[in-house]
Amino acid sequence: MRVLRLGLVGLLVVAALSAQSPREIQFVFTSDSHYGITRPEFRGSRNVNAAIVNAALVQRLNQLASSSFPHDGGLRSTMPVGSIDFVVDGGDIANREESLPQAIQPAAASWNQFRTDYLQTLRLKNHDGNVAPVFVVPGNHEASNAVGFYKPMKPAVDPTAMVAMYNGMMRPHTPRTTSTFDFTRDRVYFSRNIGGVHLVFVQVWPDSQARAWIENDLKSISETDPVLLFTHDQPDVEAKHLINPNGRHDVNATDRFENLLADTFADGKTIENVSLIEQRQLEAFLSRHRNITAYFHGNSNWNQFYDWIGPDGQIVLHTFRVDSPMKGAVSAADERRLSFQVVTIDTASRVMTVRECLWNADPAHPDGPLAWGGSTTVALEPRPVAGTRRGAGNTPD
Repeated sequence: MRVLRLGLVGLLVVAALSAQSPREIQFVFTSDSHYGITRPEFRGSRNVNAAIVNAALVQRLNQLASSSFPHDGGLRSTMPVGSIDFVVDGGDIANREESLPQAIQPAAASWNQFRTDYLQTLRLKNHDGNVAPVFVVPGNHEASNAVGFYKPMKPAVDPTAMVAMYNGMMRPHTPRTTSTFDFTRDRVYFSRNIGGVHLVFVQVWPDSQARAWIENDLKSISETDPVLLFTHDQPDVEAKHLINPNGRHDVNATDRFENLLADTFADGKTIENVSLIEQRQLEAFLSRHRNITAYFHGNSNWNQFYDWIGPDGQIVLHTFRVDSPMKGAVSAADERRLSFQVVTIDTASRVMTVRECLWNADPAHPDGPLAWGGSTTVALEPRPVAGTRRGAGNTPD
């Protein structure tokens, strides 16, 4: 039996982070590291392994503090970036370990590579001078590795990454092992309070079980305290991630549902159906909790700042989609568009600026200054009821 902990993730400073009340909070958001696969081109080489690409990303993250923000009118415009209080990874750290058409390494190998890069080599510092903690949520690839998939995988099941995330983030009295971990029971749901901002983290997507947990969690904070929600899937969740509504409700190559969430798909019998019922349930939940003011996700990967208004237009939720170093919808073909997001929050005025950091804008000069792409500044006051802009739809992973 293997007990898996998150590693050198800066967990010792989490208690201090939660207790402090800085005027400004800064964090980095990235997602979809996909250790185990290759990208077509990177810095003059072809078919470059994810370990190389992510190591390069971490190297650039370590240069962030000495960089300066652009002149964009956002919070701390033109000022040195300075301290980063925490880093969030939105999941799909380990690629699904499919054995065909080419073998992809086991989740255990991918997790070890992530641990080396993001939990040992990454040395960002928070306002107190301590190593910034890394918060992680499982994505659909970690979940599939833990429960199995309808295509051959080798090994058929490997919950290593899920177990490490659970132990590191949930900090159970009795750590789970790869043999005691139970996917239906051991869900990665956790929260942190930092400077009057409440951070909520849930695996894959906020399904009915996650929403019940969030409902209880929010009882501990004021209805006016801003809440940021971090998860893997976009709000308009993909049908395939829900439980198979057909036959034995199992994972099979005919139906191609993946059974990663707590709810059975209610909108039809195929993964081509749109998840309208599930989205309406999320929309209704968010309507009741207007202080959930921002939603950060990966899964379908490009940099985008948009408002999700739900299928019936009942809410306006500031939503932030982030790029992937390996599977970016734009950056997979144009490495100059590789990016992560840097977020600055003024805790007094409750204003937040999110910026796109182009970490590989000049591949021929990888140690040159970091470049900046788009940015947006939003208020973190309780959300208005209805919106005017609709966000982009699903893109398969």
